[in-house]
This record gives sequence, C-alpha cells and structure tokens, in this order.
Amino acid sequence: MRISARQRQARLARRHRLAVKAATPEEAAASVVALHGTDPATVFLSAGARLSAPGPEPVERALYADRTLVRMTGMRRTVFVVPAELVPVVHHSSAVAIARRERASVLKLFAEGGWDEARVKDVEASVRRLLAEHGDATAAELGALEPRLREKFLVAAGKPYEAEVSVGSRLLALMAMDGLLVRGARPSGTWLSGQHRWGLAPEMAELAVHEAQARLVSRWLAAFGPGTEADLKWWTGWTLKQVRAALAAVGAVAVELAEGTGYVLPGDLDDVAGSGASEPWAALLPALDPTPMGWQAREWYLPQEHRAELFDRSGNVGPTVWWDGRVVGGWAQRPGGEIVWRLLEDVGADARSAVETEAAALASWLGGVTVTPRFRTPLERALSAR
Repeated sequence: MRISARQRQARLARRHRLAVKAATPEEAAASVVALHGTDPATVFLSAGARLSAPGPEPVERALYADRTLVRMTGMRRTVFVVPAELVPVVHHSSAVAIARRERASVLKLFAEGGWDEARVKDVEASVRRLLAEHGDATAAELGALEPRLREKFLVAAGKPYEAEVSVGSRLLALMAMDGLLVRGARPSGTWLSGQHRWGLAPEMAELAVHEAQARLVSRWLAAFGPGTEADLKWWTGWTLKQVRAALAAVGAVAVELAEGTGYVLPGDLDDVAGSGASEPWAALLPALDPTPMGWQAREWYLPQEHRAELFDRSGNVGPTVWWDGRVVGGWAQRPGGEIVWRLLEDVGADARSAVETEAAALASWLGGVTVTPRFRTPLERALSAR
C-alpha cells in the first residue's frame, strides 16, 4: 500500500492533537509520546499548542504537584517529559544503556582527580540517605549537606572548550539516568526556570529491554507512523538491529512511502490510508517541539528549502508555523513580548488569517512573558531582532 504525503499530513493533525485538542497535559504529551524537555519553555509551549484550554498552570501542576508528568533522560541522551506510566518503558528501553556508558565516562573523569568507584558509590549512598532524611533538595542544598559534591574536575584540559565541572553536576544526573533520582519540584522562579529539586525516584516496574523497546516502538508508530527504520533509529538512538527486532515484535506492517519502506501498526492501516480530512488548521509550535523532531526524513511536511532558516547547525528546530500539516514559516518574540511571524511560501489569505488567530491566542496565554529559545535559529534571530 502506498501512503501519500497528504495522507500523512492529515493523520499528523489528528494524532498530534493539533486539530482536535487535548483536555489535559498528560494527554497532550502522550499524543507525541513525550515532550522535549531540554529547554523548559518547550514543555509548556508544546503542551499549550495541543490543549483546549492552554496555559502554564495545568502543566506546572502535572509536573510539580501531581507528578503525572516526569522529566527524565531518555532517547538519544535527551531530556524528555513523559507521562508517568511511560517512565519504565523509556528507562529500560533507552536510559539504562545510556547510564551504563555515562557511568564509565564519569568514573574515568573522576579517576583523574583521585576518585575510585568505591568513593563514587559512597557519595551516591550518602545522597540517597540525605534525601530520605531531608526530602527534595536542590543541587546547592545537597552540596551543603554532602561537601564532596562540590569538588571540581577539569574537563577537556587544554582544549578551546575546557571547563571545570563539579562532582554534583555529573553525579546527580547520572543517578537520575540510573533511575535512583528524579527531577522534582521547581524551587523558585517562573515556569521558564530550569531549576528543580532532586528527589528519590519511586519504585519502578521491571521490564526486559526487548519488551520495553517493543512498547516504545508501538507508542511511536501510533503517534508518528508511518515512518521508516531510519526515522526510528534516529529518534530512539538505538541500533538498526534493535529497531528491526522491535518492529517485528509489534507486528508492524510495511507500507510504501516516497522515501522508501515505512511501517504502521497492524490496526492503523485504515486510519493512515483514509483521507481523514479535517478542517484546515494552523499552529505555532515552539523550538524543539516533538512533532517536527519526530522523523529523520522531513521532506513530506517540511520543504528542504526551509531548513536553513528553521534549524540551527546542530539540527535543532526553531519555532515553526504550520498550515494544514506542513511547515510553512517560523515565528519569534520581540523583547517586549510581541509575537511576529513570517511565511516562507504563499499559502493564501485563509492561512494567513488562521495563523494570525493562533498568534493572538498564544500571546494571550503567555500574558506578556517573553520566551527566548535555548537553541536559536536564523529566522528566529532575524524576527526577534526587528
């Protein structure tokens, strides 16, 4: 069966809650498997773009009070925000292997400063005891209680990017990758703040790696399918052998795409093949939004000629303007908070009107807060500087 770009675009709108909005932040996150969490603002803006009643308050409540959304290191060693029930799947499918490599790197670095593995484990045990006694704490508060966390090491000595790092900055993140700690309540600042408190991670269900990887691939196909092996390999960071094993485990069905063989879940063929035409829709998605970051091959929804304006040199996408399943431009905020946008192609008066409506809605719930993406792109810089 051949699936056209237009069919994929129509499905994208439905599955990613860009045409039919979600009721809760948890539902919004689940619609794209996980929200990118490297930039704190992305979590709120991505969820807001998919919520029927957007705003920072529901997302803050889910992250910091209800803990139904969890910030964790996952695929490709990237920080994601995932629904709580998906934490064991992400951990066992991806984070365990990442933590193993990270621990070897940390031990090698610390050995240069005279630390051995026994000392590292002793500090880890101390951190867990302190959190059990005192409750959630910031890295600075933990450093005051456990001074060894404040010791520093030189990284990349003699190189242009030479830097001094603390034991705590590497060890606490490693403990989180191992599933021992969790990034919990935010101590201060607005919802744009990247600060958080560390806490002891709750008990986690045990899953075999192959089972966890099959579950994650099933989630990805439900949201992003059809997609290719290359798409999945890029998104997960796994080996091709692991991707193929997971696709086989879920009984993925092959379909024909413009870029080659793609896969869908067995029960999704009719949904993918159907036109599923919804009313044309517009969206303003933030930098690092999970939708444009969901596939390696993006030409079916993002023309190649737009990439130079919308991506940085490391492949991070900036704020994008969407019309009816395609990226057609970008947007930014000026220092005073005004939202400005530019179309990179002629999409007609109806599209422009819809984008204006979306921009006004976004400005309303931002309430004067100005967001500057952590990873800046050419078009975002140009628009924000006006």
